[in-house]
Amino acid sequence: MSENRDETCATFRRALRQQRIELRLALSADERSLLSEKVCAQVQKNFPQLAGLRVGFCWPVKNEPDLRPLIMSWFESGQTGFAALLPVVLEANAALAFRKWTPGQRLVADRYGIPTPAEGEFLVPQALLLPVNAFDAAGYRIGYGGGFFDRTLASLKPAPLSIGVGFELARVDSIRPEAHDIRLDAMVSEAGVFRHV
Repeated sequence: MSENRDETCATFRRALRQQRIELRLALSADERSLLSEKVCAQVQKNFPQLAGLRVGFCWPVKNEPDLRPLIMSWFESGQTGFAALLPVVLEANAALAFRKWTPGQRLVADRYGIPTPAEGEFLVPQALLLPVNAFDAAGYRIGYGGGFFDRTLASLKPAPLSIGVGFELARVDSIRPEAHDIRLDAMVSEAGVFRHV
């Protein structure tokens, strides 16, 4: 019985992930750009402390929110302590590592085709801006199914501030969280900041 329930949940989550990615991919370049600007503005307004922290973020793929203008604004503000970090997959089924990234630095595609720094210092993030394919009011997210961010959040001590970033089209009633899913501290979309209920 438990196996059937697990398979039903896995099937639901796979379908949900695919559906929400397709909705995001259907956005025009202009729509995505406008929504990304609003997401960046919400993060900047509600989390001003990030401008002085080591912040992990993801290079946008598959029409995800583009946080690079926000990251650039933090570079330009010149606050002590700020560093932008990009995730690096060192091995499958393990936590992510994070490399310091600076504008103009050479990036290479990792095994998943995601741009990542080819070299540079590894640092531990104090905050993470995590892309979401789906999110719910309880603070859970669905990523791409590799479990990298859940393993990473479980391994980092002290835990970084974890903020999901996505568009409202990713909002669902429930992602049907499983035991390995880790609740985020907050979720940001173009509509505002949401802390789990």
